[in-house]
Amino acid sequence: MGTLLKNYIETNQKVFHEELTKHVRQLDIPTSLKKSMLYSLEAGGKRLRPILLLASFEAYASNVEKTYRTASALEMIHTYSLIHDDLPAMDDDDYRRGLLTNHKVFGEATAILAGDALLTFSFEMITNDALLSNSEKVYLIQLLAQASGPTGMVAGQILDMEAENQTVTIEMLEKIHALKTGELLRFAVTAGAYLGNATKEQISYLQDFAHYLGLIFQVQDDILDVTGDEQKLGKAVGSDESNNKSTYPKLLGLDGAIEMKKHYIEKAKELLKKANADTSRLADLTDYFSERDH
Repeated sequence: MGTLLKNYIETNQKVFHEELTKHVRQLDIPTSLKKSMLYSLEAGGKRLRPILLLASFEAYASNVEKTYRTASALEMIHTYSLIHDDLPAMDDDDYRRGLLTNHKVFGEATAILAGDALLTFSFEMITNDALLSNSEKVYLIQLLAQASGPTGMVAGQILDMEAENQTVTIEMLEKIHALKTGELLRFAVTAGAYLGNATKEQISYLQDFAHYLGLIFQVQDDILDVTGDEQKLGKAVGSDESNNKSTYPKLLGLDGAIEMKKHYIEKAKELLKKANADTSRLADLTDYFSERDH
């Protein structure tokens, strides 16, 4: 990763970390709930979704403050999904980002409620954004609800659970990840471009770009589960295999997974060019998504 991109990511990680925690700290809510919400928000994370939203916006506009609340809302939804994914009823994980998972620290009931709170508060964040018009708020709320709800991320999660101990096709695997991971990335790119006043045609190309970006993200995740460094990942490698999950390396072999990733990268960059965003941070982030080691 180049120095400029590294600085860009690190600077905006700090910005969004402050934004996220600031809004939750201001809430007058039970202490146990606030602690549980903040625990997962402060557990680190790469903040890739808000940074992606910001980069998409910056491809077409410059007044970045307009993105902050929407990007924070998106990260809250991502964080809620991680809290719930880690629960015993789902992935039953003890560690996330090198720390004990939320339910291991606060108990299952509080972890569930913290996830619920982050999900619902995310929409309140958008409705209270003084920098957005009413029509922008309605559009973003509808888009985010679709990305995170029963036709988006939640559908992907249940398909992923049902695919355990099953042999799935590569097409089915792509569908699972397009929903589970890709829909929130698609929201990030679409929302950023929309707020930056990109044309409908540009947004359409970027939505297709985000589809491939989600697949790049997931195939690299699967590769890291085979070849990654546990210290950098903050979790055990090989967990996908032990949970009998279908992955790219399992279906295609490690070399096949790497080749498939290259195919997705080519498709993504072709679409960026069509959207007049091939010289933007989005191109740099595509490389980062494909080369990350944690």
